[in-house]
Amino acid sequence: RHHCSRRRRMRRVAISLVLRVSGSIHEPSRAMAMARVHTAGPLVGRRAAIGGATNNTSPAFAFPPTSTSAATRQRSCVPSARGFGGFARPAVYTQASGEAGESIESTQTTSPSKPLFKKRVLSGVQPTGSIHLGNYFGAIKNWVQMQDDFDAFYCVVDLHAITAGGHDPKELKASTRSSAALYLAAGLDPEKSSVFVQSHVKAHSELCWLLNCATPIGWLEKMIQFKEKSRSQGEEVSVGLLDYPVLMAADILLYNADVVPVGEDQRQHLELTRDIAGRVNNLYGGNKWKKMGGKGEKAPSGKFRGGDILVVPDAYIPKQGARVMSLTDGAAKMSKSNPAEGSRINLLDTPEAIAQKIKRCKTDTFEGLEFDNPDRPESQNLLTMYQLCTGMSKAEVLHECGAMRWGDFKPALTDAVINHLHPIQLRYKEVMEEPGYLDAVLAKGAANANSVAEKTVADVRDAMGFLERPSAL
Repeated sequence: RHHCSRRRRMRRVAISLVLRVSGSIHEPSRAMAMARVHTAGPLVGRRAAIGGATNNTSPAFAFPPTSTSAATRQRSCVPSARGFGGFARPAVYTQASGEAGESIESTQTTSPSKPLFKKRVLSGVQPTGSIHLGNYFGAIKNWVQMQDDFDAFYCVVDLHAITAGGHDPKELKASTRSSAALYLAAGLDPEKSSVFVQSHVKAHSELCWLLNCATPIGWLEKMIQFKEKSRSQGEEVSVGLLDYPVLMAADILLYNADVVPVGEDQRQHLELTRDIAGRVNNLYGGNKWKKMGGKGEKAPSGKFRGGDILVVPDAYIPKQGARVMSLTDGAAKMSKSNPAEGSRINLLDTPEAIAQKIKRCKTDTFEGLEFDNPDRPESQNLLTMYQLCTGMSKAEVLHECGAMRWGDFKPALTDAVINHLHPIQLRYKEVMEEPGYLDAVLAKGAANANSVAEKTVADVRDAMGFLERPSAL
């Protein structure tokens, strides 16, 4: 019995030696196979866009950073929660260095210059009064440039127009249509952008209330505009003036906007939006939201519960033309609320009105014209206006106008403004006179906006503990 046991042990040792020798022969080829698997990346392979060696610099791309961990790379491949109907398309990363590498489909027809995943942008202008050059150069013209690179939503924010109270209903209706028509006349394309009226999407008001209940009143009382107007109006100040930053936050957060074009004076409101989104995510998101449903059960929007409910947006502040200043005070921005009509140039002003406003605008007593002199805000403002209307660089403007006197420069500025606005005014007339066109554009835009907004507010309701709304409603 002892000898039989010894023979069995020796036999096992011999078999083990044979397997080791055989394995060492095939080890190089097996190592090469494993290297190929690691280089291709886990499950990314044929879904990944080309990265690394390409020159994709468009803001629509959102590739992970080169130091991204494996866990982060895995999160970047989950189904998108932003209504794009697919997967985010990250670059492929090698296991060895973590640098972007070429995907398996790099030789096929997928073009890196035409991304299938776009960041989303949202913005809007109040329909109170007439849209002026400050609105146009500070906002709308930038929207036109962004609509090719972003999934764009632009609205006429009519709910904000009644913030102070005491508005004229007939004037609100007329200015809402006029503002929407000017969006289109300025270059927004309904095939590239969703243009709609804020009040046509009910989710704006609903999300505003939900956010109100998560926002400390102290945050709102610190807002500069509320503090300034509450001092002058006293007890007559509207609750809407206190609360409209929350409505603005709802406007932005409903569409999961990645970037929001704002002027410098609106930066504080965007920071509040970011704070509100972070607070809601902290109070109701993550594991708290995950526990609201059964294991593997999805939220009303179709994405899995857990993580952030709301996307925290970034600001987009254009370097040039972010603030076009008043014609009567170069240190104050051009504003609809200024009672002096001569302080602004409206997009629909006649050539005669434009000439009269520029002729009477405030100037200074210095010789010549110059940029970037803090003691000459009017010179800075009017030269900037000329630069924006002509498309010249600063150097070209100074070469042409730097030695001019105000009496010579004002007619040149008048011609530049009139020539720039003329095609916009012609297109505006066409939009307003074409039967049914404007209403069809706004209806299409509202439908697109509702399809996104309803999913977002449904997720917020779900995370906050409300019953799912019946589909019939």
